[in-house]
Amino acid sequence: QVQVLESGGGLVQAGGSLRLSCAASGDISRIFAIGWHRQAPGSERELVASVSGDGITYLAESVKGRFTISRDYNKNTLDLQMNNLKPEDTGVYSCNIIIGTRNFWGQGTQVTVSS
Repeated sequence: QVQVLESGGGLVQAGGSLRLSCAASGDISRIFAIGWHRQAPGSERELVASVSGDGITYLAESVKGRFTISRDYNKNTLDLQMNNLKPEDTGVYSCNIIIGTRNFWGQGTQVTVSS
């Protein structure tokens, strides 16, 4: 079993910052990739940022220069620092862990950016 626990999120004004943290536990000896996705109201879920098992990072074009991602391999955590937030960043942010061919998801955390 794999557990995915998210923390962070909340309500912030445009231009503000938030930090999301994802912690993985359980049978996670062979994590392939870990990442943050978001889903805005009425939109499909999209990948925001991820780190592969060999350390390759990905950031969506819309968040480059504002978001940074950091992975702690010892603690099995993935943090997403979000700066200069915009109203269009609003959505439910979910952590996803890929182990082999299996996907594991956290429960999601709401991020709301007011204008």
